Amino acid sequence: MEIPAYHPFRSAEAKAEYLADYDRRAERWPVASKPRTIATFHGRTFVRVSGPDDAPPLVLLHGAGGSSLTWIPNIRALSERHRTYAVDNIYDYGRSVYTRPIEGPADFVNWLDEMFGALELGGRINLMGLSYGGWLTSLYALRHPGRLNRIVLLAPGGVVLPARREFWVRTILSRLPHRYFAKSYVSWLLGSKSTISHLVMERATDQLLLARRCFKRKRSVLPTVLEDEELRSIQVPTLFLVGENERLYSAQEAVQRLNSVAPHIKTEIIPNAGHDLTFVQAEMVNSKILEFLKQP
Repeated sequence: MEIPAYHPFRSAEAKAEYLADYDRRAERWPVASKPRTIATFHGRTFVRVSGPDDAPPLVLLHGAGGSSLTWIPNIRALSERHRTYAVDNIYDYGRSVYTRPIEGPADFVNWLDEMFGALELGGRINLMGLSYGGWLTSLYALRHPGRLNRIVLLAPGGVVLPARREFWVRTILSRLPHRYFAKSYVSWLLGSKSTISHLVMERATDQLLLARRCFKRKRSVLPTVLEDEELRSIQVPTLFLVGENERLYSAQEAVQRLNSVAPHIKTEIIPNAGHDLTFVQAEMVNSKILEFLKQP
């Protein structure tokens, strides 16, 4: 079947509308960056590159329903010491364009490995993922530990604990044709009561509704929970950060499981934060990440 020029959008008009909004938001990227488009088996991957040319590489994987612009609150700090590569997931919203469907976890791992090779990142990659991106990070660490230096898991989806039933119910309700349900979902998921979260809630709801309106629907690849032996087998130095008000699962139970079955994984709970930890507690999260990454 021929792929239309506006793929993966619903129409040429939808593509223009979404990308105009995306580019307006990208103007808030606070440091110099160089856009790159990487050809892979599954399609064209958009990567936003920042930081010193000779600094150690740090690849950033956003959560489901997001894009590389997720990292705007963090990128200035992260790019001071690292060459950062903020990726638009090939099978999500943003400027990446898939031409072959992602059928399962192995496809994601192969896509990442191919992209890292094209970017010539070598074998000492720092890899960090938020939510769904945290799951992808764990998958890659299991499959290709030799290419990694350190990994950071930020409130990863799956990996440690399954998502609560309430998450799936709210996700389904959020697709009902009324803004109230999408806004309720976003507010619940963020999980904290800070002023910053309140200010960004309307914008986040607008962005979610715009993306769903503009992109064609596709079958999702759901994150999985790792078995005890899989968690124990992650030998790449790992930092796990989660907000104390995390909605996907209990932050305390997640830390307890990791401390029990994989005590070599460093764990910390971020106070006064939920799934929004990277922006409501940006300074704290940035500091903990950089301190972990600088260790030999």
